[in-house]
Amino acid sequence: MAVARPKTERIDIRTTRATKVTLQRAAGAAAKTVSDFLLDAGLVAAEQTLADRRSFTLDEKKWRAFQAALDRPVKTKKRLAALLTQPGALD
Repeated sequence: MAVARPKTERIDIRTTRATKVTLQRAAGAAAKTVSDFLLDAGLVAAEQTLADRRSFTLDEKKWRAFQAALDRPVKTKKRLAALLTQPGALD
């Protein structure tokens, strides 16, 4: 079970009335306070933003396999190339 730590830091934001009302409605729909709603959403966004900036470690065998995959010549995929040159549904 996680130990609850006291919240000692404060984050203040300024917003428009319309944004505040939208956040209040969304928080209510999620059965959360506006503070909890913003904190949860902010942490998810922060994790997504930082996800590709994290370091990772591999053992020697996996590191060599990773490097080999990066060094492999590019394979042309004709069906993929054709798909990417066709207009999409939103074009």
